[in-house]
Formats: sequence, structure tokens, C-alpha cells
Amino acid sequence: ETTLSSGTSLTDASHALLCLHGRGGSAQDILGAAAWLRRPDGFHLLAPEAAGATWYPLPFTAPRTANEPHLSHALRRIDALIDACGDAGIPESNIVLLGFSQGACLAAEYMASTPRRPGGLIAWSGGVIGERVEPERYLSPERKGRLDGVPVFLGCSDIDPHIPKTRVDETAGILSELGARVDCRIYPGMGHLVNEEEIQAGSDLLRTALEQPAPSTATSPPAKWM
Repeated sequence: ETTLSSGTSLTDASHALLCLHGRGGSAQDILGAAAWLRRPDGFHLLAPEAAGATWYPLPFTAPRTANEPHLSHALRRIDALIDACGDAGIPESNIVLLGFSQGACLAAEYMASTPRRPGGLIAWSGGVIGERVEPERYLSPERKGRLDGVPVFLGCSDIDPHIPKTRVDETAGILSELGARVDCRIYPGMGHLVNEEEIQAGSDLLRTALEQPAPSTATSPPAKWM
């Protein structure tokens, strides 16, 4: 499985940006989009590439079972990359997820469902995955507050042909319930693309992630997403 990288070397980086491409895209595409961000020094960029240029075969609003086993494999692949960063000395709290379209859906789903606490999320045109949003999947009592203070940006058009506005709103609600500091912006009539304001918001989030203190390590780290 191919993973491309750029930015500060993994051994010298303090933070990582894990970039997830959209359906029909590539690792190179999303690294190009990530280059639009005015990111601080110290970020190592990782971009895995999906087999066949798709993370899962059907729309993200299809029943979850219809997108298996591809969906679970993609989520485990994110786990493996976070583990690799950890082995190099970058904790999960210093890792920001970035995705566009299908990649944004995957990133949002990971952020909402993993027991881990990544350091931020930039989701351009995406939302959590499934035929309908099931709050009980994400909001079990032991997970409340898991994302306390984590910065999240969600940006999407109100007429995006692939991403219903209601799903973006529901995703913002789920992540807020988990304790994240969510900035959700809906752009009238924009279509399925990324605008300059979304790029600026992503750049701002990276600076925030770089400056935020590490979470307390007084308790044992949670198990990874399964």
C-alpha cells in the first residue's frame, strides 16, 4: 500500500498532518491540496493512497455494511499511520487529520468513532458515514469529553451534490458532544470544491494545533479503534 510524504522529515517533525484524498483522487492530489495551507514549520505530511482510488465502494450515505470490509480497512490504515508517527516520537495529540470529499468523510468518521484523541480535523466537504447518523455509535458515556478542546473545521456547500448539508450539521453536533471545538461553515451555492476561506481556516487550525498543550497523561491511553 502506497503512502507519500512531504514537509519536515518524520524524525525531525513535532507534528503530523495525515491527508486523505477523495474518490477518484490520489495521494499526490491531496498533498497538492495540503500545500495550499500556510502551515507552520514542524509538520510531517503523510498521504496514504486507496486501492483503486477509492476508500470504500458506495456513497458514504449507503448502509455501513454495504461499504465493508473496505471501510474498516481504511480506518485501520489511519490507525497504522498514527502508530508509525508514534514510533517516530509524534504523539496522536500532535496529529491533525485532513480530508476532502470521501477522504473528509473517512477523517470525520475516524475522529468521531476512534477511542484515540488526534490533535485536530480539517474536513472539506464531508461528514460521518452511514445511511443515517446513529448517535449511540459515537456518544457512549465513556467517550463523552474524549475530544475535549480538539479543534475541528468542517466546511461544505449547501448544495453539494455528494454531501448533504444535514449530514455536515449532524457531524458538527456529534463532534461538539465529544468535546471538540467545532467551526462549521456552510457556503451558499458553492458546489463541490474548496474555497479560500476554507484554506485559511485550515491554516489557522494548524497553528492552533501547534500551540495547544498536550493532554494529560495521568490516565492510561485508550484502546485504538477496532
